[in-house]
Amino acid sequence: MVFLSGDPKAARPLARFLRVGTVPSWADLIAFLLLAAAAILIVRGTEDMSQSLAVLHATPVTLDPARLPEYALRTTLRMFLALGASLVFTFTVATLAAKSRKAELIIVPALDILQSVPVLGFLTFTVTFFMGLFPGRQLGVECAAIFAIFTSQAWNMAFSFYQSLRSIPSDLNEVSRQFAFSPWRRFVRLELPFATPGLVWNVMMSMSGGWFFVVASEAITVGNTTVTLPGIGSWLSLAITRQDIKAVAIGVGAMAVVILLYDQLVFRPIVAWADKFRFEQTASGEQPGSWLYDLVRRTRWLRILVAPLTWPAKAMAAVDWPSIPRTRFQPQALPAGTGRVLDGLWIALVVGLGLSGAWVLWEFLSAHLAFADLLTAFGLGLATLVRVVVLIALATVVWVPVGMWIGLRPAWAERLQPLAQFLAAFPANVMFPFAVAAIVAFHLNPNIWLSPLMVLGTQWYILFNVIAGASAIPGDLKEAAGIFGMRGWQWWRQVGIPGIFPYYVTGALTASGGSWNASIVAEAVTWGDKHLEAAGLGAFIAKATAAGDYARVTLGVAVMSIFVIAFNRALWRPMYRFAERRLRLA
Repeated sequence: MVFLSGDPKAARPLARFLRVGTVPSWADLIAFLLLAAAAILIVRGTEDMSQSLAVLHATPVTLDPARLPEYALRTTLRMFLALGASLVFTFTVATLAAKSRKAELIIVPALDILQSVPVLGFLTFTVTFFMGLFPGRQLGVECAAIFAIFTSQAWNMAFSFYQSLRSIPSDLNEVSRQFAFSPWRRFVRLELPFATPGLVWNVMMSMSGGWFFVVASEAITVGNTTVTLPGIGSWLSLAITRQDIKAVAIGVGAMAVVILLYDQLVFRPIVAWADKFRFEQTASGEQPGSWLYDLVRRTRWLRILVAPLTWPAKAMAAVDWPSIPRTRFQPQALPAGTGRVLDGLWIALVVGLGLSGAWVLWEFLSAHLAFADLLTAFGLGLATLVRVVVLIALATVVWVPVGMWIGLRPAWAERLQPLAQFLAAFPANVMFPFAVAAIVAFHLNPNIWLSPLMVLGTQWYILFNVIAGASAIPGDLKEAAGIFGMRGWQWWRQVGIPGIFPYYVTGALTASGGSWNASIVAEAVTWGDKHLEAAGLGAFIAKATAAGDYARVTLGVAVMSIFVIAFNRALWRPMYRFAERRLRLA
């Protein structure tokens, strides 16, 4: 055994362990109990996910409050599994898009399309696929639900990380070149730490965005295929179907409890930890706090026992591959003519692939639909576009000042963080009974009054990103503004707006795409035997999905993608380039 060997280095862990004392501290005991409880819950939840479909059919979802803790556990596990997949996707795809102009030509338009595709648009094509991978097992349906939640989380995080990598201060870039960092060391030592504060807030927003679509992902109905997974989303779906207001309130209450728990146990400690990565040249005046983060820092035994688990990460951070010769700071560049030729060939390849895909899509649609269907879809797309533009403008006017005020006050950000997460997670479906009752009672126009449901969940992308931007404004810049007596509009014009603008663009772009996504549940509302529709592309896709009409689902998603790409290229991309060129911290 290593403890009996004569190697003094091998004996150091034992000596360190004995020096802390034989009795663990109270912080060690509490941390151990929390870890043990989390491990038991994870094991219990994963065991339930791997059971056969027969068990699922034998014990259908009910509105029994005694089963709600089990449903909450299953939903939470799905959301964190999707969040883990979203982080892996973000670190790979967003980094590639930020570092390679050729990859950016494909990845950024693809993200524009994917963020606008409704969750049911993904479910239409993925439920059968995942069920085929795991026939007769719940795991197939679980993978389909996790993938659907992933599609509501990943794009926002990817855009946030991409924006952060593109806005790294030029002096930090120069320092990394002077030290001849390899691409890997540059990523782990500069890019990832710099992007972490903004990414953390977008992770919280993406988690809340997953709640917004959890009803659609757990109560899956595509054509003749209907599967209901145990979870808070399926509870809410069943309660809405039965018009049980009491059960809806209980489900929302359970969701609030879960959000409060993972805010205290996961996100608040991460926010406190990530504060050390803020780009500051002076000490931060106010720092976010977390009782759990402080508890872990007080532990002795736990930190020593967990230390071996951190060795792989530290070893990877220390690796310096591929090596860069120390005699030069940059690899030799290609001749200008060769570079232009390669860029032209790459663009031609991308355009060719795009045209090939468009031709295949046209062949499929022309075989099943008429040209009048295409005109109808474009007309409905224009109606949804008007709603999106108006709602994003209103959300900007409301939430930019609020987000700036919260972001500049870490103490208030700490207090309001769980409330903001709950409001962002609040499913639009819960508002259906109130929306339907009000529209019917007052004889309102559904084309106008169903529209606010579209921005109910997506407006928070703007708020969370503005909070992240305001929190990232360097303290020395705020101190200089105070010394020079900047107030009112002058402060907003010279400090506030430039500081948050890149973050706002990310939030508004994601909110815009999310509003298109949300149109599928907001433009076609059902409560009991009452059904209301607003003329728009979301209602078009919702009806086609319910009918199992794959041709019209494909047409609706394609038209929505065209609108989103055109809108992003006309507005958001120029704003991104302006932020990179004029508003980067020097």
